[in-house]
Amino acid sequence: MNRRVFMKTVGAGGLAIASGPGLIAARVKHIGLQLYTVRNEMEKDFEGSLARVAQIGYKEVEFAGYFGRTPQQVKDLLKKNGLKTPSSHIGLNLFEQDLPKTLETGRILGQKYMVCPSLPEPRRKTVDDYKKLAELFNRLGAECKKAGMVFAYHNHAFEFQPLDGQMPYDLLLQNTDPKLVKMEMDLYWVVKANQDPVAYFEKYPGRFALVHVKDMDTTPEKGFAEVGRGNMDFKTIFGASKRAGIKHYVVEQDRTPGNPFDSIKISWDYLSKFEY
Repeated sequence: MNRRVFMKTVGAGGLAIASGPGLIAARVKHIGLQLYTVRNEMEKDFEGSLARVAQIGYKEVEFAGYFGRTPQQVKDLLKKNGLKTPSSHIGLNLFEQDLPKTLETGRILGQKYMVCPSLPEPRRKTVDDYKKLAELFNRLGAECKKAGMVFAYHNHAFEFQPLDGQMPYDLLLQNTDPKLVKMEMDLYWVVKANQDPVAYFEKYPGRFALVHVKDMDTTPEKGFAEVGRGNMDFKTIFGASKRAGIKHYVVEQDRTPGNPFDSIKISWDYLSKFEY
């Protein structure tokens, strides 16, 4: 029995035991939404879109820009809708060019995790490039820590394309200080890159403070799907959440087949009742 099959078997068995008399299966806590999912709606109606997200049931949101609003305006709007924002996606250029303002915005909004969402292609061509990025992450992590926050990195699939026999994602994990740098693992992209999230949780325990929860459809293109409508093995993945160190589960769907609010409601309805 290979490890992946073993994990699925253990996951299924664990659910059966947890569902037995006197025992309760684990539920997903701290479910949030990456607002990139409703980016077009946010641009048209920032205030109304946040209200709709809250009405669906989400209590946490992860920003990807503030559409010209001041931190105080955003803070007031979050309070009005009963929302919290534990994290935000911030371009690497903003981290480098205006870190004090970035951290001050996070402080006002009560954010803990300052997340770099991707890497510019020219800066990730070689192994040495990734080692330099890891050094930068450590420096940014130290500054975030001074401000009472945590620096984190969000992956796509390119980090799993080997360079000179080495995996870039591992280079980032191995060359950053666990006390200064956490990961926001995008589960979809890891699986699409033919990697096993649980294997990374086992190899680097406690490094994955957040995960992006998105499902994968069954087409040859392996496109995006609402959570629960694809083939991602969330029971096995979430079953290793303690080992991983996951604190927040952030729903994201880069593209939706119709109205994105319909899609995020489907994902909320599934994930908020999900047991593992």
